[in-house]
Amino acid sequence: MSENTAVPTTAPEEQTNKSAKHGITFHVEPNDAKRLSNLCGQLDSHIKQIANHFKIKIYNRGARFQIEGNLDKAEAVKNLINRLYRETHNGTEITPDLIHLLLLEAKDEHAYNSKRAKPDHDEASIIKTPRLMIQARGDHQLGYLKTIRENVINFGVGPAGTGKTYLAVACAVEALMRDEVSRILLVRPAVEAGEKLGFLPGDLSQKIDPYLRPLYDALNDMMGAEQIEKLIERNVIEVAPLAYMRGRTLSHSYVILDESQNTTREQMKMFLTRIGFGSKAVVTGDITQVDLPRGVQSGLRHVLDVLDGVEGIGLTRFANSDVVRHPLVQKVVDAYDKFETAEKKRKDAKHAEEKRIALEKSAQLQATHAILSAAPAENATTSALSTSTTSDQQPK
Repeated sequence: MSENTAVPTTAPEEQTNKSAKHGITFHVEPNDAKRLSNLCGQLDSHIKQIANHFKIKIYNRGARFQIEGNLDKAEAVKNLINRLYRETHNGTEITPDLIHLLLLEAKDEHAYNSKRAKPDHDEASIIKTPRLMIQARGDHQLGYLKTIRENVINFGVGPAGTGKTYLAVACAVEALMRDEVSRILLVRPAVEAGEKLGFLPGDLSQKIDPYLRPLYDALNDMMGAEQIEKLIERNVIEVAPLAYMRGRTLSHSYVILDESQNTTREQMKMFLTRIGFGSKAVVTGDITQVDLPRGVQSGLRHVLDVLDGVEGIGLTRFANSDVVRHPLVQKVVDAYDKFETAEKKRKDAKHAEEKRIALEKSAQLQATHAILSAAPAENATTSALSTSTTSDQQPK
C-alpha cells in the first residue's frame, strides 16, 4: 500500500506523532525488499489484516511505517510488525494464519507491550519434531505445554481448534526422538458424531482409520508418511480404538487419548489404570461435544470431578479465545455458547414456572381436601344439636 500523505520525520529511526490524530512513525531494519514483501503480503494483505484487527490505519513506504489511531494500539501494532519482521530473518513465511495466532496472544491491545521484553522463541515454548518446530502460542497453550512436561497424567479440555491434540502429538513425537519413551500410542473411542455408519468393510485397520484420521494427519505434519509407516510396522507407533486397551499395561509409552468426552465412566477408569512405569498420558476432549447415547454420562466430565486436586495430575482448560483455526470458528463457538446459555436459562425458567404452578395446584388440592374433610364433621355436629333441641322441646 502506498503512503497517501507525507509525514515529516526528525530522526531516521522513529518518531512519535503528537498531532490530533495520535500515531507513530518508525522504520524496520535492515531495509530488505524480499523480507518486506514477505512481511506485507500480496497487495499488503498482511498489513490490512493487522489494521482491521486493531481498527486503525497503517501506511507504509518501503521500510517506513506510519500508524494512525489510538497511541496504545499503535505501540502494540509497532511491536507486532517488528516481531513479524524478525521472523522473516529466520526464513519464516508470514501467513494470515501466523498473524492470526500472534493476534490471539494479545488478550488486549496492551499485551504486546507487556511481552516485548520476552524473547520471540523461548525454548520452553518450542517443540522440536523431525519436520517442524512447533511453537506454543498464547498463555493457555504455554501452560498446557508446561503441564504436560511436568506431570505424568494431563488433561486438556476446551473447544475444538485450540491445539489440544496437535500439541500433545508433537510432545509425544519429541519425547520419542529424545528416547524418553519407546513408543507412542494414539487412542480414540470409536463413536460416530451423531450418525450411524453401519457396517464398515475391510480389516480392522480400515474399519478404525476414519476415527483416527486426525491423529494420522498430525503425525504426517511432524514426521512424514514414509517414516510413520516404518514406525507403525515396528509397533513403535500404534493407533488404536479405546476398546483394545483393556487388559494391557503401557510402560515406557506416550499415550494420548483423544476425543475423551466420548468415553464412558468405566472406559475412562480403564484407560487411566493402564499407565505403567516410565509412561506419560495426555487426555484431550471437549465436554460440549459429547456423542454418547442419551443418558450416558461422559467419562471426561466425571473424571474431572473425581481427580480434582490429586497430585501429579495436570489440567489445562482452554477458552474460546484460544481457537487457532479460521477466525470464524471462534465466532461460531461463541455463538453456540451464547445460544446454549440462553436456552438453558429459558429451560430453567420454564422448569421453575412449572414447579410453581404444580405447587399452587398442590396447595389448592390440599385446601379443597381439608374443606371436604371438615364438611362431614360440621354436618354431624349440626345434626346432633338439632336432635338435642328436639328432645328438649318434647313434654315430660
